[in-house]
Amino acid sequence: MRFQTTLVANLVLGALGTAKADDWPQWLGPNRDGVYREAGIVESIPDEGLPICWRVSIGKGYSGPAVAQDKVVVTDYVVESGTSTNNPGGKDEISGRERILCLDVSTGEMLWKHEYPCSYNMSFANGPRATPTIQDGLVYVLGAEGNLTCLSLADGQVVWSKQLNIDFDGETPFWGHAAHPLVRGDLLYVLTGGMDHLVVALDRNTGEEIWHALSSEEMGYCPPTIISVDGREQLLIWHATSLNSLDPDTGSLNWTYPLAPRYGMAIAAPRLFGRLLYVCGIGETAAMIELDASGQPARTLWTGKPKMGLYAGNGTPLFADGMILGADCGVGFFAAIDPADGRQFWTTFELTTGGDRRASHGTAFVVSHQPYGQLTNRFFLFAETGELIDAELTRESYKVRGRMRILEPTGTWDNRNIVWSHPAFSQQKIFARNDQEIVCVDLSATK
Repeated sequence: MRFQTTLVANLVLGALGTAKADDWPQWLGPNRDGVYREAGIVESIPDEGLPICWRVSIGKGYSGPAVAQDKVVVTDYVVESGTSTNNPGGKDEISGRERILCLDVSTGEMLWKHEYPCSYNMSFANGPRATPTIQDGLVYVLGAEGNLTCLSLADGQVVWSKQLNIDFDGETPFWGHAAHPLVRGDLLYVLTGGMDHLVVALDRNTGEEIWHALSSEEMGYCPPTIISVDGREQLLIWHATSLNSLDPDTGSLNWTYPLAPRYGMAIAAPRLFGRLLYVCGIGETAAMIELDASGQPARTLWTGKPKMGLYAGNGTPLFADGMILGADCGVGFFAAIDPADGRQFWTTFELTTGGDRRASHGTAFVVSHQPYGQLTNRFFLFAETGELIDAELTRESYKVRGRMRILEPTGTWDNRNIVWSHPAFSQQKIFARNDQEIVCVDLSATK
């Protein structure tokens, strides 16, 4: 079985996203699908590299930037005492300030900032994890210890705020709050981890609770995800023991599918293509689920096994051109797999660590470049080495068209230097950050 993206589907998606084509207002882009649709992009990365528009010093963090209305919003952490040891088996106690920074998209000039004291008690205590979400002039930011803040994009004034661990009796996960907040209509979906409040829907304008649902001993790190099957929307919540489908308007439970990743690390968002739903995580945890016309699980096509499938950690996989693409958490390679049976078309470390052997949590964030009305097999990857990679990815093979280091890998893990942060693509530029700076790189064809 081969699954192809059709030109009709591409045109429909383009029409839906036209108004915000130049913005990247949340994690994985306007539609949270990991597709970059701007035209006028350079044909390949030249040997001398692409022009750097600006670099600005910032603090620590894993959260990616969001771009909207000529502004870049990014969060960071300024350490005042304590040290993060990046120990996956223990927590570190650190004191400092979480900050929300707004920069001018063209110059990097600081337009405003909002900060508050915040003590960390978590593993990998390097800063915020969740990418800001921007909608209709409001910015929604979730901090690593559960500080949820809604601000005006224009001037950074606080509209409302919550502390998840207090307002919803939540508990900070072992590796910190990481589930990117999701806006749908007037609702904001947030994972809190509280009893019967694992997920809440808030009025995004006031912060008032509209509904709450689910309980689990561990909430996991997977962002709330909306899917649509035959015109019916579902809100998917994957926590430490199961994948759950809720009515997005009421929070009522549609169905539950047992799926428990190792260490409670439900991280990567479920991916839908047609009626095929792929969910995967550490420990060779995976399920390819076929949904029926009503959106209910009809059958499981395959589950995870050694030397097959793709088991994502830091980055969510991408469905594209009859493949599932992404970095494997356990082995650390980048892989293309067959959605029909999980067979690996090919694997490589060249697109993650740049090495040639197993590397725990080897990471590359992948984005498909599909200019409106066009079909391409071109992809941009931001590797943990700090390199931007321009590549052709097909079922048969991969080809690196060009690459350049845009950031130094300032973090450490498994005896190697890494940067684990989602980039943003907007206004024919890429925006990426490490623990020291945020960089803007020119992708335009006209220099």
